[in-house]
Amino acid sequence: MATSSSKSVLFVCLGNICRSPIAEAVFRKMAAERGVANDWVIDSGAVSDWNTGSSPDARALACLKKHDIETDHRARQVTKEDFAAFDYILCMDESNLRDLNRKANAVKNSKAKIELLGTYDPQKQLIIQDPYYGTDEDFETVYEQCLRCCKAFLESHS
Repeated sequence: MATSSSKSVLFVCLGNICRSPIAEAVFRKMAAERGVANDWVIDSGAVSDWNTGSSPDARALACLKKHDIETDHRARQVTKEDFAAFDYILCMDESNLRDLNRKANAVKNSKAKIELLGTYDPQKQLIIQDPYYGTDEDFETVYEQCLRCCKAFLESHS
């Protein structure tokens, strides 16, 4: 359970079935391996409500399984409360960023720092492209980007 000294991060993409659940699962495993999982509240969500309640895309799950990462996440839409509850909301592309900033402006007590997850990429790949209409290789690319970005984010916030 979270303590008052916990840090919190919400990973966000369009539908919460590809990129953000991969980022969440990668970050969760990374935090656990470093022994800091109890210091973090970690979740993911969507700007849309299209997939609410759905499991991640089968290709996202296969990609995670290939890297020995499990997830039982169910897609959910970002709520107004998320902007007050999370310290960081990290999204995947400019469209997500615009949607989140617009929603945050409608929340009185928003404290979340909203950023592109790619701002943490040491390889300077700012945008994490949606792999939904792509190939298994596109999901692998998302995984690799999330791995780099989550590592840098965790290191800069530990």
